[in-house]
Amino acid sequence: MTISRSQVRDRVASAVVRTSMGLPPRVVRLLSGSSIRVDGQELHPEVRLGLRLLAMSPNASFETLPLAQARAEVSHDAAVFGGTPIQLPEVRDLSIPGDAGPITARLYRPEARTRHPGLLVYFHGGGWVVGDTDSADSVCRFLCAHADVAVLSVNYRLAPEHPFPAAVDDTLVAMRYAVTNAAALRIDPHAIAVGGDSAGGNLAAVLCQQAKMGLAPMPVFQLLFFPVTDTSAKTRSYELFGDGYFLTEAQMDWYIDHYLPNAADRLDPRASPLLAEDLSGLPPAYVAVAGFDPLRDEGEAYARRLREAGVPVALNRHSGLVHAFVNTTGIGTTGRDAMLQAAGALRVGLSASGASGEDTA
Repeated sequence: MTISRSQVRDRVASAVVRTSMGLPPRVVRLLSGSSIRVDGQELHPEVRLGLRLLAMSPNASFETLPLAQARAEVSHDAAVFGGTPIQLPEVRDLSIPGDAGPITARLYRPEARTRHPGLLVYFHGGGWVVGDTDSADSVCRFLCAHADVAVLSVNYRLAPEHPFPAAVDDTLVAMRYAVTNAAALRIDPHAIAVGGDSAGGNLAAVLCQQAKMGLAPMPVFQLLFFPVTDTSAKTRSYELFGDGYFLTEAQMDWYIDHYLPNAADRLDPRASPLLAEDLSGLPPAYVAVAGFDPLRDEGEAYARRLREAGVPVALNRHSGLVHAFVNTTGIGTTGRDAMLQAAGALRVGLSASGASGEDTA
């Protein structure tokens, strides 16, 4: 079997990262450099070390790369920090019929505690421009295994080839598909949640608002990781964390320019769910944000708006972490601990939906 140069690079990078993160905490603190405190928060030593390792990559600023290479870099980083894939009873790719053509997706099933578990319809991050089911693979496997739910990861169309609102349209198709095909997917049609990270969190939040308007079945729960909620403005967290903490302001500008080339669209609640007039009647939500993240403040603002509208919300700020911690469950402890909390919230949210959890015909 021939091993490509990129495979060699991935294996070397994975070995370096895992070895570094597996060192004793005092050694990690030493290698991570000086303490970093901003806005009353301290960046976790494990995260500081991870950022130092990422900075050594020659393509750390992927927004300056050709689009195909930028997408490859994101997949590479996800593979490195996601670790060894969690083994599950069933993982298979499938195709969802869509008005604009088939939408590829990946289904994950947990251990068979019930024949028809709940389902999380998941949308990957990547600024609506990069990312796919492969980059979200470790996230979906983790949530499937630890929340005991099936996961349907959706490859919605990406910009700039397919700008706004193509991704939104695909999420609606995916949600309708999950409900209509519940029997074939062997999931409980009364326990379907929606979730995503970053741009995927944006799409999950928008889907719930669109479902309220009758454009898709309403999910019973929403799991939002550091969601983009306002593409029309920048909050104070952009000023504080716009450079040096993984996700940068320059990258967000690059993403939004690709996804929303028409500036007027950025005021559309389908692009900026925080701008919706009425958030009442939406499903309960778990919103997790990172302390050192340009998107921190808008994620928290959305959680507050939901709560003010009477929606049950649990907001969790992981003050020592950076954007994309969901992709780091394969190294260290910080990302894994944060994701275990999210998995617990998802499990509770589906249980509270009133689903029986029993086998169905």
